[in-house]
Amino acid sequence: MTPRFRLYHVLWLVPLVFLAVFFFYPLLTIFSMSLSQDGGLQLQGFTELLTNERYRETLWFTLWQAALSTVLTLALALPGAYVFSRYEFPGKRLLSSLSVLPFVLPTVVTAVAFMALIGRRGVLNTALMGLFRLDEPPLDIEGTLAIILIVHVFYNYAVALRIISSFWANQNPRIEEAARVLGCRGWRMWWEIRLPILRPAIMAAAVLVFVFTFTSFGVILILGGRYSTLEIEIYRQSVTYLNLPVAAALSIVQIVIMFTMMLVYTRLQRRIAIDLQSVRRVARRPANARQWAIVIANVALMVLLLFAPLGALVLRSVTVGADDGFTLRHYANLNENARDSVLFVPPSEAIFNSVTFAAITTIMSLVLGIITAYLLASKVSRL
Repeated sequence: MTPRFRLYHVLWLVPLVFLAVFFFYPLLTIFSMSLSQDGGLQLQGFTELLTNERYRETLWFTLWQAALSTVLTLALALPGAYVFSRYEFPGKRLLSSLSVLPFVLPTVVTAVAFMALIGRRGVLNTALMGLFRLDEPPLDIEGTLAIILIVHVFYNYAVALRIISSFWANQNPRIEEAARVLGCRGWRMWWEIRLPILRPAIMAAAVLVFVFTFTSFGVILILGGRYSTLEIEIYRQSVTYLNLPVAAALSIVQIVIMFTMMLVYTRLQRRIAIDLQSVRRVARRPANARQWAIVIANVALMVLLLFAPLGALVLRSVTVGADDGFTLRHYANLNENARDSVLFVPPSEAIFNSVTFAAITTIMSLVLGIITAYLLASKVSRL
């Protein structure tokens, strides 16, 4: 056995041990917790799920809110994907890059941003109350389904936009040109040509968005008010009520649904061949006023949806508590422990800890990913 051969097999231990410790062990623990008790088979957790109406309602709400969030996200992302795949315009690449920002924002930051924008004391309500001289905020959607759906669209718009636009940009434009010659225009072009061609990308985006909204936790916990999803119920049963069998049973239900959805997504992904370089060959500058109007309208919608909450958050950070309308006091306080307690640290220290942990996690992920990719590529080449 050569040293290289031994090294090859030792490297396999790295991803296998990682999966065993951080994936299979927790998964088996959940199964054990939900299916066994005192050494015997125990189905109490699943029995409660079937007999308790509260859990059935929670599962139903989780499913239909995720489905509705998915439909709304696709409805807004599809026109944007058309613009990004068919037209070249100033700032396109910058806007495409910035569109991913909401997806990577922490849930708490997003919640605070939307409260700053459309909360009862948010920028929009404050402006409307001043403009129309109202005593009460006209928009009161805190703790409602509306704000849940808005935030879900905010999070997942870029995901659907990128999947659909990347696929669309690779389709031969001559198909649509031939359809126009044959008299296919307007809604018929969409219904008979574009949507059938885009079906794999639309379905892949829909499955991925559904997965993200189905497993939504922070958005529902912070902004959802009385609403509860499977994630929230698992958290409450395990942390608040210490009802571990029910929490484990709910976790298994969620795992089964997620596993099924990811299998569907994997099959759909195999049908999507993405070559980002082809975007330059397909996209053209708008040729007339109508096309420019379409581009400007979609870009304006995108900017409003994705950046208005963040703009409101920045605005509130320099205006709240300011006597003269502007203050940097809140930024100066980042180095202070406001509660002067050993249980708290200055925000600047928390920021440093977050960056440090993120950097360490990134390095570990890269090392593990490179090793796994090398092993998989070596196995394929041997075949």
